[in-house]
Amino acid sequence: MSGSEATVERVSCLLDVAQYFYISGQTILGLEPASSAVSGARILGAAPMLRRALTFQGALLADTGNIPGAIEACAEALELSIKQGDLVGEGATWNNLGAAFLYAAQFSDAMSCFSRVIDAAASEPRLAAVRPSALSNLALASLQTENFEQGIASVRASIEEAGSPTSANQLLVRVTSESHYSRLLLEINDLQHAKERCEMAKRFASESCSQRAEHVAAIAEGLYEVYAGKIDIGLSRLQAALERSRVMKSTLRDSLIAMVKAYDLCGKPQLALVHLRELLHVTRKTQQEKALLHHRMHLESLGFVAVSAESESLAAVAGGPLDRNKVRTQLALLHRQAIAAELVENPSGEHVFRVAKLAGLLGAELGLDDDTCFMLEMSARLHDIGKIGIPDAILAKRGTINPEQRALIRTHTNIGAELLSQSGLPHIQMAVDVARHHHEYWDGSGYPDGIAGGAIPEAARITALADVFDVLAHARPYKQAWSVRDSLDELRRLKGARFDPDMTEVFIAMIERLSREVGDLDELLSEEAKQSPFIQARQKIAAALDAARAASPNGANGFGGSNGGSNGSNGSSGAQGGESRY
Repeated sequence: MSGSEATVERVSCLLDVAQYFYISGQTILGLEPASSAVSGARILGAAPMLRRALTFQGALLADTGNIPGAIEACAEALELSIKQGDLVGEGATWNNLGAAFLYAAQFSDAMSCFSRVIDAAASEPRLAAVRPSALSNLALASLQTENFEQGIASVRASIEEAGSPTSANQLLVRVTSESHYSRLLLEINDLQHAKERCEMAKRFASESCSQRAEHVAAIAEGLYEVYAGKIDIGLSRLQAALERSRVMKSTLRDSLIAMVKAYDLCGKPQLALVHLRELLHVTRKTQQEKALLHHRMHLESLGFVAVSAESESLAAVAGGPLDRNKVRTQLALLHRQAIAAELVENPSGEHVFRVAKLAGLLGAELGLDDDTCFMLEMSARLHDIGKIGIPDAILAKRGTINPEQRALIRTHTNIGAELLSQSGLPHIQMAVDVARHHHEYWDGSGYPDGIAGGAIPEAARITALADVFDVLAHARPYKQAWSVRDSLDELRRLKGARFDPDMTEVFIAMIERLSREVGDLDELLSEEAKQSPFIQARQKIAAALDAARAASPNGANGFGGSNGGSNGSNGSSGAQGGESRY
Protein backbone atom coordinates (compact mmCIF):
# COMPACT_ATOMS: atom_id res chain seq x y z
CA MET A 1 0.00 0.00 0.00
CA SER A 2 1.38 3.39 -0.97
CA GLY A 3 1.31 6.46 1.24
CA SER A 4 -1.46 8.08 -0.82
CA GLU A 5 -3.67 4.98 -0.43
CA ALA A 6 -3.29 4.66 3.34
CA THR A 7 -6.26 5.99 5.28
CA VAL A 8 -7.81 4.96 8.58
CA GLU A 9 -11.01 3.98 6.77
CA ARG A 10 -9.14 1.84 4.24
CA VAL A 11 -7.17 0.02 6.94
CA SER A 12 -10.35 -0.62 8.94
CA CYS A 13 -12.07 -1.94 5.82
CA LEU A 14 -9.15 -4.28 5.09
CA LEU A 15 -9.36 -5.65 8.63
CA ASP A 16 -13.10 -6.24 8.22
CA VAL A 17 -12.45 -8.13 4.98
CA ALA A 18 -9.75 -10.22 6.63
CA GLN A 19 -12.04 -10.98 9.55
CA TYR A 20 -14.84 -12.04 7.19
CA PHE A 21 -12.55 -14.59 5.56
CA TYR A 22 -11.42 -15.82 8.98
CA ILE A 23 -14.96 -16.32 10.29
CA SER A 24 -16.09 -17.99 7.05
CA GLY A 25 -13.26 -20.51 7.26
CA GLN A 26 -11.36 -19.12 4.26
CA THR A 27 -8.41 -17.98 6.33
CA ILE A 28 -5.87 -18.07 3.52
CA LEU A 29 -7.86 -15.45 1.60
CA GLY A 30 -7.61 -13.15 4.62
CA LEU A 31 -3.80 -13.07 4.60
CA GLU A 32 -3.40 -10.46 1.87
CA PRO A 33 -5.88 -7.90 3.28
CA ALA A 34 -4.42 -8.38 6.76
CA SER A 35 -0.89 -7.79 5.43
CA SER A 36 -2.09 -4.68 3.58
CA ALA A 37 -3.75 -3.44 6.77
CA VAL A 38 -0.45 -3.79 8.65
CA SER A 39 1.39 -1.90 5.90
CA GLY A 40 -1.22 0.86 5.90
CA ALA A 41 -1.15 1.25 9.67
CA ARG A 42 2.64 1.54 9.56
CA ILE A 43 2.43 4.30 6.93
CA LEU A 44 -0.16 6.17 8.98
CA GLY A 45 1.96 5.84 12.14
CA ALA A 46 -1.23 4.83 13.96
CA ALA A 47 0.11 2.70 16.80
CA PRO A 48 -3.26 1.47 18.20
CA MET A 49 -4.43 0.47 14.72
CA LEU A 50 -1.09 -1.18 13.97
CA ARG A 51 -1.42 -3.19 17.17
CA ARG A 52 -4.88 -4.39 16.10
CA ALA A 53 -3.71 -5.23 12.59
CA LEU A 54 -0.64 -7.13 13.81
CA THR A 55 -2.67 -9.09 16.37
CA PHE A 56 -5.20 -10.16 13.77
CA GLN A 57 -2.48 -10.91 11.22
CA GLY A 58 -0.87 -13.15 13.85
CA ALA A 59 -4.14 -15.07 14.27
CA LEU A 60 -4.42 -15.62 10.52
CA LEU A 61 -0.79 -16.69 10.19
CA ALA A 62 -1.16 -19.19 13.02
CA ASP A 63 -4.31 -20.66 11.51
CA THR A 64 -2.54 -21.12 8.16
CA GLY A 65 0.57 -22.76 9.58
CA ASN A 66 3.08 -19.90 9.69
CA ILE A 67 3.83 -20.13 13.41
CA PRO A 68 7.07 -18.08 13.25
CA GLY A 69 5.28 -15.27 11.43
CA ALA A 70 2.39 -15.40 13.89
CA ILE A 71 4.66 -15.15 16.91
CA GLU A 72 6.73 -12.34 15.36
CA ALA A 73 3.58 -10.34 14.55
CA CYS A 74 2.10 -10.85 18.02
CA ALA A 75 5.42 -9.99 19.71
CA GLU A 76 5.45 -6.63 17.91
CA ALA A 77 1.79 -6.06 18.78
CA LEU A 78 2.54 -6.88 22.41
CA GLU A 79 5.43 -4.40 22.48
CA LEU A 80 3.16 -1.68 21.06
CA SER A 81 0.34 -2.31 23.54
CA ILE A 82 2.72 -2.27 26.51
CA LYS A 83 4.29 1.02 25.35
CA GLN A 84 0.82 2.56 24.93
CA GLY A 85 -0.39 1.26 28.29
CA ASP A 86 -3.24 -0.44 26.38
CA LEU A 87 -4.16 -3.24 28.76
CA VAL A 88 -7.13 -4.35 26.66
CA GLY A 89 -4.99 -4.64 23.54
CA GLU A 90 -2.31 -6.41 25.55
CA GLY A 91 -4.84 -8.95 26.83
CA ALA A 92 -6.14 -9.70 23.34
CA THR A 93 -2.58 -10.12 22.08
CA TRP A 94 -1.62 -12.48 24.93
CA ASN A 95 -4.67 -14.60 24.13
CA ASN A 96 -3.72 -14.88 20.45
CA LEU A 97 -0.09 -15.57 21.32
CA GLY A 98 -1.25 -18.42 23.52
CA ALA A 99 -3.32 -19.80 20.65
CA ALA A 100 -0.27 -19.64 18.35
CA PHE A 101 1.80 -21.53 20.92
CA LEU A 102 -0.95 -24.15 21.14
CA TYR A 103 -0.73 -24.66 17.38
CA ALA A 104 3.03 -25.15 17.82
CA ALA A 105 2.54 -27.62 20.71
CA GLN A 106 4.42 -25.22 23.00
CA PHE A 107 1.99 -25.83 25.82
CA SER A 108 4.02 -24.35 28.67
CA ASP A 109 4.41 -21.06 26.76
CA ALA A 110 0.71 -21.13 25.87
CA MET A 111 -0.28 -21.56 29.51
CA SER A 112 1.89 -18.62 30.54
CA CYS A 113 0.18 -16.41 27.93
CA PHE A 114 -3.34 -17.40 28.96
CA SER A 115 -2.46 -16.97 32.63
CA ARG A 116 -1.28 -13.44 31.84
CA VAL A 117 -4.70 -12.62 30.34
CA ILE A 118 -6.46 -14.02 33.39
CA ASP A 119 -4.20 -12.04 35.71
CA ALA A 120 -4.66 -8.79 33.76
CA ALA A 121 -8.45 -9.22 33.70
CA ALA A 122 -8.48 -9.08 37.50
CA SER A 123 -7.53 -5.38 37.38
CA GLU A 124 -9.07 -4.37 34.04
CA PRO A 125 -12.88 -4.81 33.80
CA ARG A 126 -12.81 -4.31 30.02
CA LEU A 127 -10.96 -7.65 29.73
CA ALA A 128 -13.87 -9.51 31.31
CA ALA A 129 -15.05 -10.59 27.86
CA VAL A 130 -11.63 -12.07 27.01
CA ARG A 131 -11.15 -13.92 30.31
CA PRO A 132 -13.57 -16.84 29.65
CA SER A 133 -11.88 -17.73 26.36
CA ALA A 134 -8.45 -17.50 28.02
CA LEU A 135 -9.65 -19.82 30.78
CA SER A 136 -11.01 -22.30 28.24
CA ASN A 137 -7.77 -22.16 26.27
CA LEU A 138 -5.84 -22.74 29.49
CA ALA A 139 -8.00 -25.80 30.14
CA LEU A 140 -7.09 -27.19 26.70
CA ALA A 141 -3.38 -26.62 27.35
CA SER A 142 -3.77 -28.27 30.76
CA LEU A 143 -5.36 -31.30 29.10
CA GLN A 144 -2.39 -31.58 26.74
CA THR A 145 0.13 -31.33 29.58
CA GLU A 146 -1.84 -33.65 31.89
CA ASN A 147 -2.47 -30.93 34.49
CA PHE A 148 -6.01 -32.23 34.86
CA GLU A 149 -7.03 -30.58 38.14
CA GLN A 150 -5.82 -27.20 36.91
CA GLY A 151 -7.68 -27.73 33.65
CA ILE A 152 -10.92 -28.59 35.43
CA ALA A 153 -10.68 -25.47 37.62
CA SER A 154 -10.00 -23.34 34.52
CA VAL A 155 -12.83 -24.66 32.35
CA ARG A 156 -15.32 -24.53 35.24
CA ALA A 157 -14.47 -20.86 35.78
CA SER A 158 -14.69 -20.23 32.03
CA ILE A 159 -18.21 -21.63 31.80
CA GLU A 160 -19.41 -19.79 34.91
CA GLU A 161 -18.04 -16.44 33.77
CA ALA A 162 -19.25 -16.73 30.17
CA GLY A 163 -22.88 -17.12 31.22
CA SER A 164 -25.62 -18.45 28.95
CA PRO A 165 -24.69 -18.40 25.26
CA THR A 166 -26.97 -16.57 22.85
CA SER A 167 -25.19 -16.09 19.52
CA ALA A 168 -24.05 -18.90 17.20
CA ASN A 169 -20.41 -18.13 18.00
CA GLN A 170 -21.07 -18.22 21.76
CA LEU A 171 -22.81 -21.57 21.38
CA LEU A 172 -19.82 -23.01 19.51
CA VAL A 173 -17.48 -21.68 22.21
CA ARG A 174 -19.66 -23.25 24.91
CA VAL A 175 -19.72 -26.62 23.13
CA THR A 176 -15.93 -26.51 22.85
CA SER A 177 -15.57 -25.68 26.56
CA GLU A 178 -17.96 -28.47 27.56
CA SER A 179 -15.93 -30.87 25.40
CA HIS A 180 -12.70 -29.83 27.15
CA TYR A 181 -14.47 -30.27 30.50
CA SER A 182 -15.63 -33.77 29.63
CA ARG A 183 -12.18 -34.84 28.39
CA LEU A 184 -10.54 -33.58 31.59
CA LEU A 185 -13.07 -35.40 33.79
CA LEU A 186 -12.51 -38.63 31.87
CA GLU A 187 -8.79 -38.39 32.58
CA ILE A 188 -9.49 -38.45 36.34
CA ASN A 189 -12.10 -41.22 35.84
CA ASP A 190 -15.07 -39.06 36.89
CA LEU A 191 -17.42 -40.73 34.43
CA GLN A 192 -20.68 -39.43 35.88
CA HIS A 193 -19.78 -35.76 35.62
CA ALA A 194 -18.12 -36.33 32.24
CA LYS A 195 -21.43 -37.73 30.98
CA GLU A 196 -23.26 -34.62 32.23
CA ARG A 197 -20.85 -32.31 30.37
CA CYS A 198 -21.29 -34.38 27.19
CA GLU A 199 -25.06 -33.98 27.45
CA MET A 200 -24.62 -30.22 27.87
CA ALA A 201 -22.36 -30.14 24.81
CA LYS A 202 -25.01 -32.03 22.77
CA ARG A 203 -27.77 -29.66 23.83
CA PHE A 204 -25.84 -26.52 22.95
CA ALA A 205 -24.62 -28.07 19.69
CA SER A 206 -28.23 -28.78 18.69
CA GLU A 207 -29.19 -25.16 19.41
CA SER A 208 -26.22 -23.82 17.43
CA CYS A 209 -27.19 -25.45 14.09
CA SER A 210 -23.43 -25.67 13.52
CA GLN A 211 -21.84 -28.74 11.94
CA ARG A 212 -18.60 -28.00 13.70
CA ALA A 213 -20.29 -27.77 17.11
CA GLU A 214 -22.15 -31.03 16.51
CA HIS A 215 -18.88 -32.68 15.49
CA VAL A 216 -17.11 -31.52 18.67
CA ALA A 217 -19.99 -32.81 20.80
CA ALA A 218 -20.02 -36.18 18.99
CA ILE A 219 -16.31 -36.74 19.60
CA ALA A 220 -16.71 -35.90 23.30
CA GLU A 221 -19.64 -38.32 23.61
CA GLY A 222 -17.86 -41.08 21.69
CA LEU A 223 -14.80 -40.88 23.94
CA TYR A 224 -17.01 -40.90 27.04
CA GLU A 225 -18.72 -44.09 25.82
CA VAL A 226 -15.39 -45.82 25.24
CA TYR A 227 -14.17 -44.83 28.73
CA ALA A 228 -17.48 -46.04 30.19
CA GLY A 229 -17.11 -49.48 28.61
CA LYS A 230 -19.70 -48.94 25.85
CA ILE A 231 -16.94 -49.65 23.38
CA ASP A 232 -18.92 -50.65 20.29
CA ILE A 233 -21.28 -47.67 20.61
CA GLY A 234 -18.42 -45.25 21.24
CA LEU A 235 -16.31 -46.52 18.35
CA SER A 236 -19.31 -46.38 16.01
CA ARG A 237 -19.99 -42.80 17.00
CA LEU A 238 -16.35 -41.80 16.53
CA GLN A 239 -16.19 -43.63 13.20
CA ALA A 240 -19.27 -41.73 11.99
CA ALA A 241 -17.63 -38.46 13.08
CA LEU A 242 -14.50 -39.44 11.19
CA GLU A 243 -16.47 -40.12 7.99
CA ARG A 244 -18.11 -36.70 8.25
CA SER A 245 -14.67 -35.18 8.76
CA ARG A 246 -13.45 -36.67 5.51
CA VAL A 247 -15.94 -34.32 3.87
CA MET A 248 -15.50 -31.30 6.18
CA LYS A 249 -11.67 -31.65 6.15
CA SER A 250 -11.09 -28.94 8.79
CA THR A 251 -11.98 -31.40 11.59
CA LEU A 252 -10.22 -34.45 10.16
CA ARG A 253 -7.17 -34.35 12.41
CA ASP A 254 -9.33 -33.98 15.53
CA SER A 255 -11.31 -37.06 14.51
CA LEU A 256 -8.19 -39.11 13.80
CA ILE A 257 -6.63 -38.15 17.14
CA ALA A 258 -9.84 -39.27 18.88
CA MET A 259 -9.78 -42.61 17.03
CA VAL A 260 -6.15 -43.22 18.01
CA LYS A 261 -7.02 -42.45 21.65
CA ALA A 262 -10.09 -44.71 21.58
CA TYR A 263 -8.29 -47.72 20.10
CA ASP A 264 -5.44 -47.27 22.58
CA LEU A 265 -7.99 -47.35 25.40
CA CYS A 266 -9.55 -50.50 23.93
CA GLY A 267 -6.21 -52.28 23.79
CA LYS A 268 -6.18 -52.44 19.98
CA PRO A 269 -2.78 -50.96 19.11
CA GLN A 270 -2.81 -52.11 15.48
CA LEU A 271 -6.05 -50.26 14.76
CA ALA A 272 -4.68 -47.24 16.60
CA LEU A 273 -1.61 -47.44 14.36
CA VAL A 274 -3.76 -47.49 11.21
CA HIS A 275 -5.33 -44.18 12.21
CA LEU A 276 -1.99 -42.82 13.38
CA ARG A 277 -0.61 -43.47 9.90
CA GLU A 278 -3.52 -41.63 8.36
CA LEU A 279 -2.93 -38.78 10.82
CA LEU A 280 0.68 -38.65 9.64
CA HIS A 281 -0.48 -38.54 6.00
CA VAL A 282 -2.96 -35.73 6.70
CA THR A 283 -0.46 -33.74 8.77
CA ARG A 284 2.27 -34.18 6.19
CA LYS A 285 0.05 -33.02 3.35
CA THR A 286 -1.45 -30.02 5.12
CA GLN A 287 1.79 -28.83 6.74
CA GLN A 288 3.72 -29.13 3.49
CA GLU A 289 1.06 -27.21 1.61
CA LYS A 290 0.97 -24.47 4.24
CA ALA A 291 4.77 -24.16 4.44
CA LEU A 292 5.09 -23.93 0.66
CA LEU A 293 2.22 -21.45 0.45
CA HIS A 294 3.91 -19.05 2.86
CA HIS A 295 7.30 -19.64 1.24
CA ARG A 296 5.92 -18.73 -2.18
CA MET A 297 4.19 -15.64 -0.77
CA HIS A 298 7.54 -14.67 0.74
CA LEU A 299 9.29 -15.08 -2.63
CA GLU A 300 6.57 -13.07 -4.38
CA SER A 301 7.08 -10.24 -1.89
CA LEU A 302 10.75 -10.24 -2.94
CA GLY A 303 9.83 -10.19 -6.62
CA PHE A 304 11.50 -13.57 -7.10
CA VAL A 305 10.35 -16.03 -9.77
CA ALA A 306 10.65 -19.70 -8.82
CA VAL A 307 12.92 -21.83 -11.01
CA SER A 308 12.51 -25.35 -12.31
CA ALA A 309 14.97 -28.15 -11.60
CA GLU A 310 16.14 -27.96 -15.26
CA SER A 311 16.88 -24.23 -15.12
CA GLU A 312 18.70 -24.71 -11.82
CA SER A 313 20.91 -27.33 -13.50
CA LEU A 314 21.70 -24.96 -16.38
CA ALA A 315 22.50 -22.19 -13.90
CA ALA A 316 24.89 -24.48 -12.07
CA VAL A 317 26.73 -25.22 -15.33
CA ALA A 318 26.91 -21.52 -16.18
CA GLY A 319 28.54 -20.75 -12.85
CA GLY A 320 28.89 -17.17 -11.63
CA PRO A 321 29.35 -15.59 -8.22
CA LEU A 322 27.07 -16.61 -5.37
CA ASP A 323 24.96 -13.75 -3.99
CA ARG A 324 24.94 -14.69 -0.32
CA ASN A 325 22.53 -11.97 0.79
CA LYS A 326 20.06 -13.08 -1.86
CA VAL A 327 20.33 -16.71 -0.76
CA ARG A 328 19.79 -15.76 2.90
CA THR A 329 16.74 -13.67 2.00
CA GLN A 330 15.19 -16.38 -0.17
CA LEU A 331 15.69 -19.03 2.52
CA ALA A 332 14.63 -16.81 5.43
CA LEU A 333 11.10 -18.15 5.86
CA LEU A 334 12.15 -21.79 5.40
CA HIS A 335 14.83 -21.28 8.06
CA ARG A 336 12.17 -19.96 10.44
CA GLN A 337 9.94 -22.95 9.66
CA ALA A 338 12.88 -25.25 10.41
CA ILE A 339 13.30 -23.61 13.84
CA ALA A 340 9.57 -24.04 14.53
CA ALA A 341 9.76 -27.70 13.51
CA GLU A 342 12.34 -28.30 16.27
CA LEU A 343 10.63 -26.41 19.10
CA VAL A 344 9.00 -29.47 20.69
CA GLU A 345 12.44 -31.00 21.27
CA ASN A 346 14.51 -27.80 21.37
CA PRO A 347 12.54 -24.86 22.84
CA SER A 348 15.49 -22.44 22.57
CA GLY A 349 15.43 -22.67 18.76
CA GLU A 350 19.23 -22.55 18.65
CA HIS A 351 19.89 -26.17 17.65
CA VAL A 352 19.59 -25.53 13.91
CA PHE A 353 22.06 -22.64 14.11
CA ARG A 354 24.64 -24.60 16.11
CA VAL A 355 24.41 -27.57 13.75
CA ALA A 356 24.72 -25.29 10.72
CA LYS A 357 27.76 -23.47 12.10
CA LEU A 358 29.46 -26.75 12.98
CA ALA A 359 28.77 -28.06 9.48
CA GLY A 360 30.26 -24.96 7.86
CA LEU A 361 33.35 -25.10 10.08
CA LEU A 362 33.85 -28.80 9.37
CA GLY A 363 33.50 -28.14 5.65
CA ALA A 364 36.34 -25.61 5.89
CA GLU A 365 38.47 -28.11 7.83
CA LEU A 366 37.91 -30.61 5.02
CA GLY A 367 39.14 -28.09 2.43
CA LEU A 368 35.82 -27.06 0.86
CA ASP A 369 35.74 -23.59 -0.75
CA ASP A 370 34.06 -20.63 0.96
CA ASP A 371 30.89 -20.64 -1.15
CA THR A 372 30.39 -24.36 -0.61
CA CYS A 373 30.87 -23.93 3.16
CA PHE A 374 28.32 -21.09 3.12
CA MET A 375 25.77 -23.21 1.27
CA LEU A 376 26.51 -26.09 3.61
CA GLU A 377 25.64 -23.87 6.56
CA MET A 378 22.44 -22.62 4.90
CA SER A 379 21.45 -26.20 4.01
CA ALA A 380 22.23 -27.69 7.42
CA ARG A 381 19.77 -25.28 9.05
CA LEU A 382 17.06 -27.11 7.13
CA HIS A 383 18.09 -30.65 8.05
CA ASP A 384 15.00 -31.38 10.19
CA ILE A 385 12.43 -29.15 8.49
CA GLY A 386 10.50 -32.32 7.67
CA LYS A 387 9.44 -32.57 11.31
CA ILE A 388 6.72 -30.03 10.58
CA GLY A 389 4.90 -32.95 8.95
CA ILE A 390 5.10 -35.25 11.99
CA PRO A 391 2.08 -35.05 14.35
CA ASP A 392 3.08 -33.98 17.83
CA ALA A 393 1.01 -36.90 19.10
CA ILE A 394 4.08 -38.88 17.98
CA LEU A 395 6.94 -36.38 18.13
CA ALA A 396 6.18 -35.09 21.61
CA LYS A 397 4.98 -38.38 23.08
CA ARG A 398 5.95 -39.01 26.64
CA GLY A 399 7.60 -42.25 27.58
CA THR A 400 8.87 -44.95 25.27
CA ILE A 401 8.42 -44.72 21.51
CA ASN A 402 7.38 -48.07 20.04
CA PRO A 403 8.91 -49.37 16.78
CA GLU A 404 5.87 -48.39 14.69
CA GLN A 405 5.92 -44.82 16.01
CA ARG A 406 9.66 -44.61 15.48
CA ALA A 407 9.17 -45.63 11.85
CA LEU A 408 6.67 -42.81 11.40
CA ILE A 409 9.08 -40.28 12.93
CA ARG A 410 11.76 -41.41 10.48
CA THR A 411 9.62 -40.25 7.57
CA HIS A 412 10.65 -36.67 8.41
CA THR A 413 13.66 -37.15 6.12
CA ASN A 414 11.47 -37.79 3.08
CA ILE A 415 9.01 -35.06 4.07
CA GLY A 416 11.79 -32.48 4.34
CA ALA A 417 13.42 -33.45 1.06
CA GLU A 418 10.09 -33.36 -0.76
CA LEU A 419 9.18 -29.97 0.67
CA LEU A 420 12.53 -28.41 -0.23
CA SER A 421 12.53 -29.88 -3.72
CA GLN A 422 9.25 -28.03 -4.35
CA SER A 423 10.59 -24.69 -3.07
CA GLY A 424 11.49 -23.42 -6.55
CA LEU A 425 14.83 -22.07 -5.33
CA PRO A 426 18.17 -22.31 -7.11
CA HIS A 427 21.05 -23.89 -5.16
CA ILE A 428 18.55 -26.02 -3.18
CA GLN A 429 19.85 -29.50 -4.09
CA MET A 430 22.39 -29.58 -1.26
CA ALA A 431 19.62 -28.82 1.25
CA VAL A 432 17.47 -31.58 -0.29
CA ASP A 433 20.35 -34.05 0.08
CA VAL A 434 20.97 -33.02 3.68
CA ALA A 435 17.30 -33.29 4.65
CA ARG A 436 16.93 -36.71 3.05
CA HIS A 437 20.23 -38.36 3.96
CA HIS A 438 21.46 -36.97 7.31
CA HIS A 439 20.33 -40.20 9.01
CA GLU A 440 22.11 -42.56 6.62
CA TYR A 441 24.89 -44.60 8.28
CA TRP A 442 28.37 -45.24 6.94
CA ASP A 443 27.77 -49.01 7.22
CA GLY A 444 24.45 -48.83 5.33
CA SER A 445 22.15 -49.46 8.30
CA GLY A 446 20.63 -45.96 8.35
CA TYR A 447 17.54 -44.53 6.67
CA PRO A 448 15.64 -43.73 4.51
CA ASP A 449 17.52 -45.40 1.65
CA GLY A 450 20.11 -47.56 3.43
CA ILE A 451 22.97 -46.25 1.30
CA ALA A 452 26.52 -46.54 2.62
CA GLY A 453 29.98 -44.99 2.51
CA GLY A 454 30.69 -42.51 -0.24
CA ALA A 455 27.22 -42.98 -1.71
CA ILE A 456 25.96 -40.75 1.09
CA PRO A 457 26.24 -37.12 -0.08
CA GLU A 458 29.17 -35.36 1.59
CA ALA A 459 26.98 -32.54 2.90
CA ALA A 460 24.72 -35.08 4.62
CA ARG A 461 27.70 -36.88 6.21
CA ILE A 462 29.00 -33.56 7.54
CA THR A 463 25.61 -32.50 8.90
CA ALA A 464 25.07 -35.90 10.54
CA LEU A 465 28.18 -35.47 12.69
CA ALA A 466 27.25 -31.91 13.65
CA ASP A 467 23.67 -32.89 14.45
CA VAL A 468 24.45 -35.88 16.67
CA PHE A 469 27.20 -34.01 18.54
CA ASP A 470 24.88 -31.10 19.29
CA VAL A 471 22.03 -33.36 20.43
CA LEU A 472 24.39 -35.26 22.74
CA ALA A 473 25.90 -32.09 24.21
CA HIS A 474 22.58 -30.41 25.02
CA ALA A 475 19.56 -31.34 27.12
CA ARG A 476 16.42 -32.60 25.44
CA PRO A 477 13.04 -33.42 27.01
CA TYR A 478 14.08 -37.08 26.99
CA LYS A 479 17.77 -36.73 28.08
CA GLN A 480 20.29 -34.71 30.06
CA ALA A 481 23.16 -32.86 28.40
CA TRP A 482 26.41 -34.80 28.02
CA SER A 483 29.81 -33.22 28.50
CA VAL A 484 31.83 -32.34 25.39
CA ARG A 485 34.28 -35.11 26.26
CA ASP A 486 31.55 -37.76 26.61
CA SER A 487 29.91 -36.57 23.40
CA LEU A 488 33.17 -36.89 21.48
CA ASP A 489 33.79 -40.32 22.99
CA GLU A 490 30.40 -41.41 21.64
CA LEU A 491 31.34 -40.16 18.16
CA ARG A 492 34.57 -42.19 18.39
CA ARG A 493 32.55 -45.26 19.32
CA LEU A 494 30.30 -44.79 16.29
CA LYS A 495 33.14 -44.02 13.89
CA GLY A 496 33.11 -46.33 10.89
CA ALA A 497 29.65 -47.65 11.72
CA ARG A 498 27.44 -44.59 11.78
CA PHE A 499 29.89 -41.92 10.64
CA ASP A 500 32.56 -41.47 7.97
CA PRO A 501 35.71 -42.51 9.92
CA ASP A 502 38.11 -39.97 8.41
CA MET A 503 35.59 -37.15 8.70
CA THR A 504 34.93 -38.09 12.33
CA GLU A 505 38.60 -37.73 13.25
CA VAL A 506 38.72 -34.27 11.64
CA PHE A 507 35.54 -33.24 13.46
CA ILE A 508 36.79 -34.44 16.87
CA ALA A 509 40.11 -32.64 16.43
CA MET A 510 38.26 -29.46 15.41
CA ILE A 511 35.97 -29.53 18.47
CA GLU A 512 38.88 -30.16 20.83
CA ARG A 513 40.81 -27.23 19.32
CA LEU A 514 37.82 -24.88 19.39
CA SER A 515 37.05 -25.80 22.99
CA ARG A 516 40.57 -24.74 23.97
CA GLU A 517 40.58 -21.57 21.85
CA VAL A 518 37.12 -20.08 22.43
CA GLY A 519 36.14 -21.45 25.82
CA ASP A 520 32.37 -21.19 25.47
CA LEU A 521 31.69 -23.21 22.34
CA ASP A 522 27.96 -22.45 22.40
CA GLU A 523 28.63 -18.71 22.30
CA LEU A 524 30.47 -19.15 18.99
CA LEU A 525 27.97 -21.59 17.49
CA SER A 526 24.84 -19.65 18.50
CA GLU A 527 26.02 -16.23 17.35
CA GLU A 528 23.69 -16.06 14.33
CA ALA A 529 20.74 -17.34 16.35
CA LYS A 530 20.71 -14.01 18.18
CA GLN A 531 19.93 -12.29 14.85
CA SER A 532 16.91 -14.47 14.09
CA PRO A 533 13.67 -12.41 14.16
CA PHE A 534 11.78 -15.48 15.38
CA ILE A 535 14.13 -16.12 18.30
CA GLN A 536 14.22 -12.40 19.10
CA ALA A 537 10.42 -12.37 19.17
CA ARG A 538 10.33 -15.30 21.60
CA GLN A 539 12.85 -13.54 23.83
CA LYS A 540 10.73 -10.37 23.86
CA ILE A 541 7.69 -12.40 24.86
CA ALA A 542 9.61 -14.13 27.66
CA ALA A 543 10.89 -10.75 28.91
CA ALA A 544 7.35 -9.31 28.90
CA LEU A 545 6.08 -12.30 30.89
CA ASP A 546 8.91 -11.92 33.42
CA ALA A 547 8.13 -8.20 33.80
CA ALA A 548 4.42 -8.95 34.28
CA ARG A 549 5.17 -11.56 36.94
CA ALA A 550 7.49 -9.19 38.77
CA ALA A 551 4.82 -6.46 38.75
CA SER A 552 2.03 -8.79 39.92
CA PRO A 553 1.25 -8.61 43.66
CA ASN A 554 1.25 -12.40 43.82
CA GLY A 555 4.20 -12.88 41.48
CA ALA A 556 2.18 -15.16 39.21
CA ASN A 557 -1.43 -15.97 38.52
CA GLY A 558 -2.88 -18.86 40.43
CA PHE A 559 -3.76 -20.65 37.20
CA GLY A 560 -0.23 -20.42 35.83
CA GLY A 561 2.58 -22.89 35.63
CA SER A 562 3.07 -26.16 33.83
CA ASN A 563 5.11 -29.28 34.08
CA GLY A 564 6.60 -28.49 30.70
CA GLY A 565 5.50 -31.74 29.11
CA SER A 566 3.37 -32.21 26.06
CA ASN A 567 1.49 -35.05 24.53
CA GLY A 568 -0.88 -33.25 22.24
CA SER A 569 -1.55 -33.15 18.56
CA ASN A 570 -0.02 -31.06 15.84
CA GLY A 571 -2.07 -27.88 15.59
CA SER A 572 -4.14 -28.41 18.73
CA SER A 573 -7.70 -27.42 17.95
CA GLY A 574 -10.29 -25.72 20.07
CA ALA A 575 -8.29 -22.62 20.99
CA GLN A 576 -10.57 -19.63 21.25
CA GLY A 577 -9.89 -16.07 20.24
CA GLY A 578 -13.22 -14.76 19.00
CA GLU A 579 -13.55 -11.00 18.97
CA SER A 580 -10.32 -10.65 20.95
CA ARG A 581 -8.36 -11.65 17.87
CA TYR A 582 -8.17 -7.98 17.03
